[in-house]
Amino acid sequence: MLTPDKTFAKGWTLGYFVGLLGFAAFAAGGEPEPKLGDVSDGSRSIAVHAIPLLAADPLEEENVLKITPEDELLLPFSTRLTCGDCHSYEIIGQGWHFNAADPNVPPGRPGEPWILAEARIATQIPVSYRAWPGSFRPAEVGLTAWQFIQHFGRHMPGGGIAEKEVTDPDAIMRQFVSGRLENNCLQCHSADPAYDQAEYASQVVRQNYRWAATGACSFASVSGSAVKMEDTYDPMMPEMVTDPELIPHRPTVTYGQSAFDHKNQVFFDVPAEAPAERCYFCHSHIDVTEDGQNEWAMDEDVHLTAGMTCTDCHREGLQHQTIRGYEGEDIVSENPLVATSTCEGCHLGTDSSAPQAGRLGAPVPDHPGIPPIHFEKLTCTACHSGPWPSPATHRGKTSRAHALGMHNVNTSPDVLPHIVYPVFASQQPIGAGYLRTLYAVRPDAKIGPHKLIWPAFWGTVREGKVTPMPLETVRAVVGKIIAAEKLSPSGGWPRLTEQDVTEALAALQKEIEDKPVYVCGGNLYQFDSSGQLSVEKEHPAARPYLWPFAHNVRPAAQSLGVRRCEDCHDTDAPFFFGKVAVDSPLDRERESATKMIKFQDISALYAWAFAFSFVFRPWLKVVVLGSCAIIAAVLLLYGLRALACVARALVGQG
Repeated sequence: MLTPDKTFAKGWTLGYFVGLLGFAAFAAGGEPEPKLGDVSDGSRSIAVHAIPLLAADPLEEENVLKITPEDELLLPFSTRLTCGDCHSYEIIGQGWHFNAADPNVPPGRPGEPWILAEARIATQIPVSYRAWPGSFRPAEVGLTAWQFIQHFGRHMPGGGIAEKEVTDPDAIMRQFVSGRLENNCLQCHSADPAYDQAEYASQVVRQNYRWAATGACSFASVSGSAVKMEDTYDPMMPEMVTDPELIPHRPTVTYGQSAFDHKNQVFFDVPAEAPAERCYFCHSHIDVTEDGQNEWAMDEDVHLTAGMTCTDCHREGLQHQTIRGYEGEDIVSENPLVATSTCEGCHLGTDSSAPQAGRLGAPVPDHPGIPPIHFEKLTCTACHSGPWPSPATHRGKTSRAHALGMHNVNTSPDVLPHIVYPVFASQQPIGAGYLRTLYAVRPDAKIGPHKLIWPAFWGTVREGKVTPMPLETVRAVVGKIIAAEKLSPSGGWPRLTEQDVTEALAALQKEIEDKPVYVCGGNLYQFDSSGQLSVEKEHPAARPYLWPFAHNVRPAAQSLGVRRCEDCHDTDAPFFFGKVAVDSPLDRERESATKMIKFQDISALYAWAFAFSFVFRPWLKVVVLGSCAIIAAVLLLYGLRALACVARALVGQG
């Protein structure tokens, strides 16, 4: 279990377990020999990737086939074989973007979850394979690995659970038809401007897993859809390939006439450093609060404006252990650059025999006049990141939550899920541990900017624990209660009343053995002992899920406190007393809000009284300066009189 206050001795524990894992690897035969592309020879030039396309024989996967334009049946190339011929595919596949389902990997600081959102059943649930407090494992909401990939594979680079052999009986045949979603190296490393990440996402939605990487390339196209094929479809059976009824729908790959050179090789433009444009497909954010999707009115992150790129900070080696860049990440990561890749590590440096401050030309700040307690209680991003705090929070959309960048995506500002930001909250513990034992390390609960979603789901109570109900059950029962006229054409929340919740819970009670509940807006709704609908406000199971963010970073001249202390220390300053919107499908909760300070582990009365003191501080300065002037005048007067006495004494002696 992840316990919020339990810590462990970092050095001894990590050393012990790393040594244990290293011994196990050695006993199993040691590290595999590095391949041609695993180790750089030191040249900064870009290696030319003119290579053959390789595919696995669908009938015997151990057989490797070389694809040529003369083949009678053109197959999609396999990244596992094509790229893995020179790069250690298995080692790369253990990186941060692929290892979420590995129970031996420390979850680290809570990050953005996947969000299951369905307006027709009034649901939005944070889901993650990582043990992040407040999120649910996919199995807890009734999602198999196969279903999880169907929902979210559109914004995943493949690999991990998407590549494993499924055990769900209903999905075994489907995986044979669609193939496995291999780790797609090109999603990050392709510098080809015609490489189409949106097309890759479209192929995934159509269950064309075997064809997805090929379909996104500029030298090939893929038509058809595996999702339309029967479970008995076999892409290698001649009678099925030539069946006129299947030809318009079966997945088919076509390579361009100029794709292959005279050696039947294909050129890939793949630099070692992933271009920032590839990161944006999964890591974009847009504010939709005021003038719709007004990204053109937003300033770029100050680091990008200075000419930096994503991989300057978020570095990784062959192991692809991506640096996330938060303070304390060195507890759960062995990347040697973790400590110097945080805000402080880059701008201020770390304890080292050589000076490290000012990496990549970063300015070294002096912070004149700022009391040291600010650096003990606040993250750097609290003052420098995100939009300037306003009386009410903003609404935002992200690539992963709202499928940004895909074809025909719903662009409505109100479409689910609803993400609220910026919320200045105390950071949660860092999940750490090895060998299926998780701990929580909380070096400093500093306040920083967060994004937030309010969970809304139909669940059950068993032994005091609230868990979401399987979505199939909810769709079958609650879907009938929420009438079509209650649904919003924008894809936002349906307009529910307490009567709707009562009817839905009553219908669910007939279908399940446990007690049904509904969680939304921070509250829990259930039937009391008399059979009446009751509400338990601020129930632990209904707490919002928060995750920190760092971008976009504002320049120093736009940081909090640059004008005066009252940027934060005022009796109505948004940093402490701003309104955090409470998101809910219930009419009675739609306009409700809570105070920012509730997320900061600070007494509201203390914060208000301290801020109120700033009202009198200008007067205090006048009084202090006036008093100092009077004291100085008195001292001067008596000093002159003393000087006169000394002068007379000296004259008398003469």
